[in-house]
Amino acid sequence: MNNKKMLLGDLGLLITAFVWGSGFVAVKNALDTLSPMYIMTLRFGIAALLTGILFYRKVITIDKEHLKAGFIIGLFLFSAFTTQTIGLQYTLAGKQAFLTGTNVVMVPFLFWLISKERPDKFSVFAAILMIAGIGLLTLDLNKGFVLNKGDILTLICALLFACHMIAVGIYAKKHDPIKLTVIQLGVAFILSLVTMLVTSDPILFIPDSGINEVLFLGLFCTFMAYLIQNIAQRYTTPSHAALLLSLESFFGSIMSVIFLGDLFSPNMIVGSVLIFTAIITAETKWKFLKLKKQNQSIEMNNG
Repeated sequence: MNNKKMLLGDLGLLITAFVWGSGFVAVKNALDTLSPMYIMTLRFGIAALLTGILFYRKVITIDKEHLKAGFIIGLFLFSAFTTQTIGLQYTLAGKQAFLTGTNVVMVPFLFWLISKERPDKFSVFAAILMIAGIGLLTLDLNKGFVLNKGDILTLICALLFACHMIAVGIYAKKHDPIKLTVIQLGVAFILSLVTMLVTSDPILFIPDSGINEVLFLGLFCTFMAYLIQNIAQRYTTPSHAALLLSLESFFGSIMSVIFLGDLFSPNMIVGSVLIFTAIITAETKWKFLKLKKQNQSIEMNNG
């Protein structure tokens, strides 16, 4: 693989992780003036419109099989973001970034239920680290281990994101991934719009205090991030992609501290480190360390 293209691919994935991490801060700020479902409607409305325009040739050839697969994926996407957005009203953005990231640890165990393929030792170790990390991250020194409403919703969100990842993995093998992306964004938009109309009074305008956050979420965190990810992953290795994308939780917590003033207690910091280690373990199985040793051996032999 061309080193220059790989470097550009890695840079693209790093940018994607950074943008996704910043999304937690944007949503938290938007929740000051907008309802969760209004944010969801605008976010996915912008992304679905831009994706549909960019890939309009794909859109006009969508068939029933793609609609069915895209609807299932879109339903998981909508459900995951709904619980995440509502949950963020009751918890810290940085805390939610790490709890959401646990979805990658859940995937092998959910897939086990479907395929009967047992998780490997890395997945088991990651799960142990994840449980310990969640415990420390949600520890209240005065009340003990207590999950608040936001933490519970966020863990449900992580489970739904894990289901979404599995669904994408299953359907993308037999369907056009671009068509699936367009459909799932459209489904998430329609479900968000319907839910907003049913559960709350629709707002006919975007308040000035929330417009920047909503535009950022729709344009960058949803449309651009998914587009860059799909392109960048063509030019780098799976282990690089997994490692770089796992930095979303790290960026999310750092930016919540800088821009929102979130305070992490010592036990929360340890819990975050454990979860981050679990995410990297589940995503990469530490293959990048093996590759580094191999490259060093090759350089020494060539020298």
